[in-house]
Amino acid sequence: MGMSAGALDVKVVERNTRRMLRSVAVLSDIHGVLPVLEAVLAEPAVLRADLIVVAGDHASGPQPVQVLDRLASLGDRVRLVRGNADRELVALARGEYIEIPDEVTPWAVAQLTAGHVDMLAALPPSVTVEVDGFGPVLFCHATPRDDEEVVLVDSRLERWAEVFAELPEEIRTVVCGHTHMPFVRLVDRRLVVNPGSVGMPYGRPGGQWAVLEDGSVTLHRTRIDVDAAVARVVAKSGYPDAQEWADYFVRAEASDTEAVTAFGPRDGRTA
Repeated sequence: MGMSAGALDVKVVERNTRRMLRSVAVLSDIHGVLPVLEAVLAEPAVLRADLIVVAGDHASGPQPVQVLDRLASLGDRVRLVRGNADRELVALARGEYIEIPDEVTPWAVAQLTAGHVDMLAALPPSVTVEVDGFGPVLFCHATPRDDEEVVLVDSRLERWAEVFAELPEEIRTVVCGHTHMPFVRLVDRRLVVNPGSVGMPYGRPGGQWAVLEDGSVTLHRTRIDVDAAVARVVAKSGYPDAQEWADYFVRAEASDTEAVTAFGPRDGRTA
């Protein structure tokens, strides 16, 4: 479905879900990879969820328009959070100076309509919803206070205390993305969930996601036909380097060890 400038109803991310939710499916870091997103959305647990929350970095990748249009088509079933890559797309589209994070970002910006840019600009940095068995759950991209901070499953407790310092006491569950590394852990009685990445997983290919239901968290991975997914991305994207991009990210050429090694120093552990 195409989308003209201004056509998207940005209320999709503004409507407040006040009733207690029984089940929430959490996706993150789609990065413009439509075939894997479609595979995850077709999962039975996602289809029956009361709400889908996508924790940022939706479109910076080889299929930005297709992904944003697909997310918009979900209507009230989805709540979208702004990620650092979404913020960067808006900044570039509006002529602001930023450091270009990678080669695909300026290409992706050029594909977006004014309506897509307005959609991304309207996204909140976090959303909080009531989930049965969890109480109020805060969904953000990196941390509740910053969309680029790094926290990992093995980050020291002092680091977690820093990033949660301004979080209200009643928020006992935090869901974040950003590092593309799925995990569930307790941090001083507060539950932290990272669903991993749909479009740019580390360690093994397939769409990563999570479900919050009945007070429990389950991490999931949607297995895909990797060759077919790569071929679809290349065929449907006009990005000149789509083949190289998909071969690296969709095939998950970077291992989890490489990712932890790269991200580790950014959580301040060497300070």
